[in-house]
Amino acid sequence: MMKLIARSLWALTGFVCAGFMCGGDLFAQSPAPLIQNVAARKTVSLNGDWHYLVDQDDEGGSRRYYLNGKPYGNRDFVEYGFNTAPTLRVPGDWNFQRPELQYYEGTIWYQKTFAYHPPPGTHIFLYFGAANYRARVWLNEKPLCEHEGGFTPFNCEATSALQDGANVVIVSVNDTRRREDIPSLTPDWFNYGGLTRDAMLIEAPSDFIQQYSIQLDRANPRRIDGWIRTSGSSPTATIRIPELKVSANATAGTEGLLRFSIDAPALQLWTPEKPKLYKVEIGTATDQISDEVGFRTIETRGTDILLNGRPVFLRGIDIHEEPVGRSGRAHGEADALTLLGFAKELGCNFVRLAHYPHDESMVRTADRLGLMVWSEVPVYQGVDFKNQQTLARATQQLTEMITRDRNRAAIILWSVSNETPKGADRDLFLQQLIKTARTLDSSRLITTATNQTNSTEAHKKVFDDPIIPDLDVFGVNEYIGWYEGVPADLDITTWATPYNKPMIVSEFGGEAKYGSHGSISQRWTEENQEEIYKHQIAALRKIPFLRGTSPWILKDFRSPHRNLPVLQDGYNRKGLISENGERKKAFYVLQKFYRELTAAGVRGR
Repeated sequence: MMKLIARSLWALTGFVCAGFMCGGDLFAQSPAPLIQNVAARKTVSLNGDWHYLVDQDDEGGSRRYYLNGKPYGNRDFVEYGFNTAPTLRVPGDWNFQRPELQYYEGTIWYQKTFAYHPPPGTHIFLYFGAANYRARVWLNEKPLCEHEGGFTPFNCEATSALQDGANVVIVSVNDTRRREDIPSLTPDWFNYGGLTRDAMLIEAPSDFIQQYSIQLDRANPRRIDGWIRTSGSSPTATIRIPELKVSANATAGTEGLLRFSIDAPALQLWTPEKPKLYKVEIGTATDQISDEVGFRTIETRGTDILLNGRPVFLRGIDIHEEPVGRSGRAHGEADALTLLGFAKELGCNFVRLAHYPHDESMVRTADRLGLMVWSEVPVYQGVDFKNQQTLARATQQLTEMITRDRNRAAIILWSVSNETPKGADRDLFLQQLIKTARTLDSSRLITTATNQTNSTEAHKKVFDDPIIPDLDVFGVNEYIGWYEGVPADLDITTWATPYNKPMIVSEFGGEAKYGSHGSISQRWTEENQEEIYKHQIAALRKIPFLRGTSPWILKDFRSPHRNLPVLQDGYNRKGLISENGERKKAFYVLQKFYRELTAAGVRGR
């Protein structure tokens, strides 16, 4: 199933003669099945400076850029050159490393030379944490693989292409937005292009541990169940948790998996207050790795969300993957600690990572800090729901997100979309994603963020989106006081739903530029944003089926759609902090609310 989902759809997208396929070099390679937990592997970093060439007309394929300067055909010269070309830093987007590339959308070719001596009897993979959006990879002139999707990792089998000594890797990245992509043409965030996350070589034995699932048994919170998939034919594997002094053997089960069960009577469950992680060791006759894993259950009962069997209220905030204090795409543990540190300061026990899978460092840091996570694929506005290629792309990204992060206790919600319109085609599209998510991981809750309501009466919100019955928890985005009415309208608004399910208000808020002050009715001021939050919080307290909030958004983020000079300047200003980390007045309103909820107990209301 993994290979089928991951199979590239490049040749079906209309780019058949846009460079790559016009020079007789038809790419057919798909990425190898995704390797989990690359941090546990022996790796060789390829981060740093890469030479680049801008390919505005997408001709690099027909001009054989992947030959790295070798002539072809009847010519004895080439009209490009990497070795004297400027450089871009990897990981990093190209937009904010070179001023001339800030709004560039198209193809850029990356090249890096590195010395390497392949160990004998070892599988070697080229791994990329993300490349936005379409990437093709060559090593020493040999095509390795292609990948679509700007926020999920992929790895290419590189063993046979590597040389002992100097090696050259070339990657073509194209971030042109298209209607049939996920996301589609007009996402309300900046379209950062390039190799935005880590690049590395991964070394693994000939038969290695490829993927695994280690989860708490919902029916028995003192038992751990799971499976292991190896790249070859290992007949058994062992699993040890040294701190608990427990171990088990995994033996062949269905679908080529090695399955196991471990009784762990002394297990301490993961909670936001005590985010306990255990070192888990997995071994076969040829491979050994370890991971830091937390154990908890998450489920619903009526309108309650239960963490480890107890009701919990999700005190959250939305976060985009942008750093504080500099432009570009966030990356790495330092950025994760900064962003999630602001969430902890607010009093959050929960974050919504919008609107796409964030860097792996974010979810691993959330694991350690005790922040529950909503993780989402970028099925956003403008999606072509009738297009089977679009569904395939969404399914692939969902699969890669779950595969990478299925062992992170922090993640409690997989989200399949944000703000999609009602309709039979939309419903069928999302239902298939929901089915995929449940098949890949039955241990977590499924959600989406909807802005679809039935509001035939003034000041009455009825949340009846027809996709809600397929979900465990439904999120609602509403902007009363900003896009709809005035803040005082929240005082007389009523909230209802025909579904006996927990609701999270997954977005609310208004825009204010830090340092802009005026009356509470004056838009773009901190006082107006503060007023929206005060009325919103009072309204939230009255919703009986509310089980969480995640206002929009932690910090101001870049959005080219926001073109109001002086006040926006290309930023969405709904952040509680500025792009430089300055706290706005509304920050303290939400902080006070969350402190009150914490003092009120587990239910938080």
